[in-house]
Amino acid sequence: MLARARSVALIGVDAVAVEVEVDVSPGLPAFTVVGLPDQAVSEARERVRAAVRNAGLPFPAARITVNLAPADLRKEGPLYDLPIALGVLAAQDLLPARALDGLLAAGELALDGSLRPIAGAVNLALLAASLGLPALLPAGNAPEAALIDGLTVYGARTLLEAVAHLSGRAELPATPAPEAEDDEGLHLDLADLKGQAAARRALEVSLAGGTTCCSSARRAAARPCWPAARRGCCRR
Repeated sequence: MLARARSVALIGVDAVAVEVEVDVSPGLPAFTVVGLPDQAVSEARERVRAAVRNAGLPFPAARITVNLAPADLRKEGPLYDLPIALGVLAAQDLLPARALDGLLAAGELALDGSLRPIAGAVNLALLAASLGLPALLPAGNAPEAALIDGLTVYGARTLLEAVAHLSGRAELPATPAPEAEDDEGLHLDLADLKGQAAARRALEVSLAGGTTCCSSARRAAARPCWPAARRGCCRR
């Protein structure tokens, strides 16, 4: 039987919709993931198998094929664990297939069936909001995703909680957006900046010598980061 779930692929800071197709058919037991997966995605086979079994749910002794479409788009990271697991269960009629059509799901599974936070939850939330779909995420990601206006976010701590929510047995409450915090006392630090070794070195030399530093950047969004990081270092 074939089941489909919706997820995303992260391309830089952009999220692209990905369809997770799971086919469970008779044959020798096998678990294959196709659709240009990286090593972390390919290893989802072992995480999903162990998580489903340790959650007390049946895992089929059959031929399982997972296709991540579009197939020409590189898929990276463990965020496909949750939609793959849900697809395997839906293909066994343990979940209503229509429940997976109306949301975006992503999350990393631990071997005991608990859900770990993933990177790119806000990017996923922006895509879900633009598509008018709710998002099912690990509980650790739900508050940040809930910051996106007009989006309903459900945070699950375990695979069992996600299954109970989708089957209608115990629906999860929508995660409220966290209250805004006063960031007046927070300052950007050099440790918050990624890459740019040459610019970082120039700034360190400038700070050590107490001299001025002139910086330029091709992207306007990057320009305020370096002066802010310098001010943050000077306040220490």
